[in-house]
Amino acid sequence: MAPAFLLAAILVLLLPAVQRSLQNWLKQRPLFLFVIPALLSAAFLATAAALDAFSLPLAGLILAYTFVPAAGAYLVRHSVPPTWMDFAVVALLWFPIEFSAGQQWVPKPARSTLHLAAYGVSILLGLSIFLLFRRLAGMKYNLPRSGRDLVNLLLGFAACAPILIALGRGIGFLPPIHWPAQPGVARIGSQYLIILAATALPEEILFRGLIQNCIAQRFGTSMTTLLISAFIFGCAHLDNGP
Repeated sequence: MAPAFLLAAILVLLLPAVQRSLQNWLKQRPLFLFVIPALLSAAFLATAAALDAFSLPLAGLILAYTFVPAAGAYLVRHSVPPTWMDFAVVALLWFPIEFSAGQQWVPKPARSTLHLAAYGVSILLGLSIFLLFRRLAGMKYNLPRSGRDLVNLLLGFAACAPILIALGRGIGFLPPIHWPAQPGVARIGSQYLIILAATALPEEILFRGLIQNCIAQRFGTSMTTLLISAFIFGCAHLDNGP
């Protein structure tokens, strides 16, 4: 249930009224930032306990994972983001998930669910720190605001899909086009939602909302900063096979 609860909280933050309310709350009570890692850690560890995967090393890891980035953000709360500490906080949120830190303490049957829970914790903590507490400009974490947003989406897809599909097939990253092994609206719909929640949404928030945005905010928007962001995005996928 924790992954579903975390996803619901992530989606609720798309609402401008919710964002403004929580931003004002944290501005008036900055120490309350540490309530968020406490709640996220509790949700993760409750899920681990329900799966018979709770252990003291795992508890220590998740507490460090949630509280250390929050502490880093709190230290620079009076500075305009992004500072070098903000870049460090992004790394602290990203690298432990990227390299599956602590998986040796998780029984194999529980790894899939706890991996999803860890993703939810990471996204919600990142949004809490940068969207609500640091108020990082340019994150653009909002619902579509006009029909033009949908048009831009379709134009971008039409321009990129043929190139990326051909390139993916050429280097062996994508398998040949095939019919789903388990066809059915429910099955395909559930897989779509899983990919959306566990891959697309986290990557867009991390690489576009945080990494690319922080680089552009710090060094200016240019082809150079765009290429640096693209290089980081590409390197992050070097260990992703077909």
